[in-house]
Amino acid sequence: MKIKTEFPYKTRIIRHCWINMPDGCRLSARIWLPENAEKEPVPAIMEYIPYRKNDGTALRDSLYHPYFAGHGYAAIRVDMRGSGDSEGVMLDEYLAQELDDAVSVIDWLVQQSWCNGKVGMMGKSWGGFNSLEVAALKPPALKSIITVCSSDDRYADDVHYKGGCVLSTDMLGWSTTMLAWNARPPDPAVLGENWRDLWMERLEQTPLLVQEWIRHQQRDTYWKHGSICEDYSAIECAVYAVGGWADPYSNAIPRMLAGLSCPRKGLIGPWAHEYPQRALPGPQIGFAQECIRWWDFWLKGTETGIMEEPMLRVWMPKSVAPKTYHEFRPGRWVGEALWPSENSEVQTWYLNRNGLNQSLETEKAMLFPTSQVVGLNAGVWFPMGAAGDFPGDQRSADSGSLCFTSEVFEDGMEILGNPEVTVSLNCDKPKALLAARLCDVAPDGTSLLVSWGLLNLTHRNGHENPEELIPGKNFKAKVQLNACAHALSPGHRWRVSLSSAYFPHAWPSPELTTLQIFPGDETFLNLPFRKSRPEDAQLTDFLEPECSPPVPTEELRASSRKRTIEHEVIEDSITLSDKVDNGLYQFVEDGLETEDLGCDTLTLKESDPLSLRVSCERTSGIGRGDWQTRVEASGTMTASLENFEVISRLEVFEGGQRIFYRTWDFQIPRGWV
Repeated sequence: MKIKTEFPYKTRIIRHCWINMPDGCRLSARIWLPENAEKEPVPAIMEYIPYRKNDGTALRDSLYHPYFAGHGYAAIRVDMRGSGDSEGVMLDEYLAQELDDAVSVIDWLVQQSWCNGKVGMMGKSWGGFNSLEVAALKPPALKSIITVCSSDDRYADDVHYKGGCVLSTDMLGWSTTMLAWNARPPDPAVLGENWRDLWMERLEQTPLLVQEWIRHQQRDTYWKHGSICEDYSAIECAVYAVGGWADPYSNAIPRMLAGLSCPRKGLIGPWAHEYPQRALPGPQIGFAQECIRWWDFWLKGTETGIMEEPMLRVWMPKSVAPKTYHEFRPGRWVGEALWPSENSEVQTWYLNRNGLNQSLETEKAMLFPTSQVVGLNAGVWFPMGAAGDFPGDQRSADSGSLCFTSEVFEDGMEILGNPEVTVSLNCDKPKALLAARLCDVAPDGTSLLVSWGLLNLTHRNGHENPEELIPGKNFKAKVQLNACAHALSPGHRWRVSLSSAYFPHAWPSPELTTLQIFPGDETFLNLPFRKSRPEDAQLTDFLEPECSPPVPTEELRASSRKRTIEHEVIEDSITLSDKVDNGLYQFVEDGLETEDLGCDTLTLKESDPLSLRVSCERTSGIGRGDWQTRVEASGTMTASLENFEVISRLEVFEGGQRIFYRTWDFQIPRGWV
């Protein structure tokens, strides 16, 4: 990435600024400004997240916000209520208080002498979510947003549920991560003598978020709040939705382009959960420049040509050998003028005993294998692009699945959109799940995961009102696979693989299930076939990545990762362990030190779905000189036939002495999971 030091505008930084909320709570902000902004006011760009501007995102912020200021914008990075150096307590994700605070910040911005009254909002993940949610509230000054790696539906696409199934690692893992984040202290250098009072208030009042998430196992009003898909028309400002095929939130971008009526664009690269400037797999793009093109058009009225380009632009990956790490995914950029595209058609492929083909055959029922560990090579649900994040060769998973493989495609085939599997089946138990995978099978037999989907079969008629299965009675179910783009190479084949479990992503059904599938006109795969467009070759290339200089840091301990799978043969149990050390770093300017470590361990016996035990550990340290703090958060999650059971612990240390300790121990009924 090119480091840029010369910009059209000279800039200055306000390292800390208080923003008063209507109830008296103060939010902490860092602001980058063009030097002459008081004399010549500029538009403001706001990023509003809970990940601590002084340490958690300080390095990332330094790459983008000074860059925006150098191009004539006031860039504002705000710590949400209850995070970083801001006052108050954060009680959950995306609460009305969070969104109301954001509107109050926007109101504050337009009152500043350096702001011309126009505001943009952007963010990745949490910041992408709340950019959409705040846009739906229609603050008059908010003219456009850039939402990266986010979703329009909090139930369908977030770290809690997928297809009505509990996400095994991420449900508890994310709760434990946020418990550790929320327990970190504010910076005494910013807060002064009141820092400890604020810290203790947080520690005493911060909840264990997983407790509330498990209480809401179906798509109820809890998840509808903050899901802009409930009323797309509420958003009137311009929206640029950005994501990656390796990111778990890519489904939302085609949905939003189809559902929104405001000016909108979409961009999907091959990337994992990161800004496209430095995301893996490559190619990376000049995302900072792309943002400036967007802001210049919508906040300054400068004609940049960005709205004359295709509504949706995506990376079309080629067939590659499956690996758990890809530095680069070969392919090409393609564009669609509108979405849904007028350049595609649905191809129907039937799941027959002799494979995947376009001829309809009626045959006897086929039984699913009962393996509980089909998804061991599925990669992580929430990849950041690191080694071990991506799915490996799927042949071992295919061997524990019911597979349907096509004949060779001599000319290849391109798809863009959501594949969908419809099946007629029955089950011997009242609760079950169905996992579906679409793979690219190479001539050497290697199996590359292209897309996958989950469905809790009690949710077959919708996520709001689940219905138990009637054992032995036939029913129909549809599994929508993740949105994807893929260019199947000539000589390769498609494979659909179905399974009744998908460990570690999906929490297992309470009992071993026997599923039967019935070939016929209700058992098929719909593929979103994309026709070749000559216009793709004429797309303007993205610029090479560039950024402002990163804030100076000193590495005190290098980062490392170890991800292992162990098979205990006698018990026939699998233990999956993912241990990450993000290293120890010091910010040179103010001497602040920060470290993060985590370990997730999942154990499951092949013959016993109730044996699943998920354990998550997080350790974080914040300090400067003689002032050193450490947070240790951990949790375990198990399930019986009737309940989910969670035990969690939080310990906080200052200078080696434990100053806070709290535990949680509760059970919540499983419902229809």
